[in-house]
Amino acid sequence: MTETTPTNETKEQVITPWEVEAAPGGSVDYMKLVDQFGSTVISEELIARFEKVTGKRAHHFLRRGIFFSHRDLKEILDHHESGKKWFLYTGRGPSSGSLHFGHLLPFTFTKYLQDAFNVPLVIQMTNDEKFLWKDMTLEESIKYTHNNVKDIIALGFDIQKTFIFSNLEYIQHLYPNVLKIARCVNLNQIQNIFGFKESDAIGKFTFPPVQAAPCFPDSFPHIFPLNDPEIKNIRCLIPCAIDQDPYFRMTRDIAHRIGHQKPALIHSKFFPALQGHNTKMSASDTNSAVYLSDTPDQVKDKIKKHAFSGGGATKEEQEKNGADLSVDITYEYLTFMLEDDEQLKDIAHRYSTGKMMTGEIKQILIDLMNKIIIRHKEARAKITDEVLSTFMSIRKLNF
Repeated sequence: MTETTPTNETKEQVITPWEVEAAPGGSVDYMKLVDQFGSTVISEELIARFEKVTGKRAHHFLRRGIFFSHRDLKEILDHHESGKKWFLYTGRGPSSGSLHFGHLLPFTFTKYLQDAFNVPLVIQMTNDEKFLWKDMTLEESIKYTHNNVKDIIALGFDIQKTFIFSNLEYIQHLYPNVLKIARCVNLNQIQNIFGFKESDAIGKFTFPPVQAAPCFPDSFPHIFPLNDPEIKNIRCLIPCAIDQDPYFRMTRDIAHRIGHQKPALIHSKFFPALQGHNTKMSASDTNSAVYLSDTPDQVKDKIKKHAFSGGGATKEEQEKNGADLSVDITYEYLTFMLEDDEQLKDIAHRYSTGKMMTGEIKQILIDLMNKIIIRHKEARAKITDEVLSTFMSIRKLNF
């Protein structure tokens, strides 16, 4: 029997923590991921429950299905209503000098959750992971970490309730749980979950327990004292893109074996690349991404030249047929960034019916992105090295 190369029709989408690629000619099939990963779609009833528990309107990321899937979110709401302790955990793998708009997605939503629930937050900077997977030195990964942490702090996280840590600096505190997790997962399981090959560096095989360890409160004894009789009942909620789910499926499978609660998750869709919905915005391709460090002219150039359009090729075609919103990247970005539901609805109607030209909607996006960037740069300019050190210092949090 001879091997054959799969045709475009038979190729499947590839979604891993390191690669996001839709099936040829299509976009990421999120419902297929829900079935494949075994998560649950966030229902309207769950959003209503969320609003009841928080007393706040649900974030537009929830209302518009951008955060669309979960594991045990209902249980976290039950936990919160009963007055029990829990915390938020998210992270960033620093691989560039600046965050781009795709990176803002989990952090923007995490800040909303921190404000809505008034709970502590831990943010893991996986500079060790980027050293293992990317062609960079340890010194570069440390430099990127500090730059990215300043970008994150500038989003407005509460310094009294937020601990940001670098794996390279905090690993000794994670290591007891890293060991416990590592003893529960064998080589076959790691290969099946993450697709590692025999030719991969062994550091890749040993990294997953490092990302799993912050799910457990005793990884942070300065926040959750080890003598707290309830420490084993403290739960964790992780807002992340759905490509990170394999780490936490592994973690949920072994949590009971080391005496902890399963981490809960809330998954987002991907912020697509400028070129289209087949992949996510990536720091590995500067033309696929708009950065928080970009100038107004760079933003304008990237959106006008690279943002894939679902509009007509000519003015006449656009007026006659309108735009296909399902493939239009400019409109998609507005669904992420434009908070005003009525304004978004008006743009959708006018653009899809040919009453708005592609140049007009792109200018709306350019103006909005530049407004966000300017606001962020002003906030970031106030983040001193002392502020950064405080966020990253091992200290008691107030919550």
